[in-house]
Amino acid sequence: MNEDTIRIAVLSDTHGLLRRCVVRAVQDCSVILHAGDIIHESDLDELAVYGSLYAVRGNNDIWMSGVCDLAGSLRFTIGGVTFFMTHDRRDVARDLTGVDAVIFGHSHRYSEERIDGRLWLNPGSCGRARFGSDVTMAKIVVRGEKSAAWNGSTLRTRTTEERREILILCAGMVYTQCRKRGNRCPVRHRP
Repeated sequence: MNEDTIRIAVLSDTHGLLRRCVVRAVQDCSVILHAGDIIHESDLDELAVYGSLYAVRGNNDIWMSGVCDLAGSLRFTIGGVTFFMTHDRRDVARDLTGVDAVIFGHSHRYSEERIDGRLWLNPGSCGRARFGSDVTMAKIVVRGEKSAAWNGSTLRTRTTEERREILILCAGMVYTQCRKRGNRCPVRHRP
C-alpha cells in the first residue's frame, strides 16, 4: 500500500475480552476505532500501542474507572473522511452534515448499509459472543487516490481536493475458536 493509504481497525463490544487474534488483526492498522463497551482501560492501553485510538463510552462502561471518562460520541476526520462514532445507533446525532461514515456498536451484530450516501457500520462484537452472534470486527482502508475496488463494499466521498475511496476489507470477518486449536484464528468471509 502506498503512503496515502490509511488502514483502520473497527471494533466494538469487547467487554473486557481482548482476543489475541483481534490484537494480531489490528497490528497492520495505523488507526483503531472502538465503539464502546470496553470495560477495562488496560485494553485501550494495549490497542493504543498499534495506532491512533478513537474510543467512545458504551452502556457497560459507565462505572469503569478511566473508561467512564470517555465521550459518548465523537466526530473526527481521518484522511479526508469524516466519521461519527457512538455506541448505540439510537444515539447517532441528528445532524450528520459532512459525515461520510457512521460507526456504532451495542447490538453485537455485524451490519453495513448505506443511508443518504453514508456508510453505517456496526462491526459487531469481537469480545464475548452473545445473543447467538458471531464474533466479528471490520477493517476500513482510506486511499488518497482512486484505486481498483476490492471485492468489498465501497463508499466514495469527495473532499475539496481529491476523491477518496473507502473499502471495507474484512466485512463480516468472523473469528471463531480463537482460544482453541493453539490460538489459531480461522477466518471466514461473509459472501
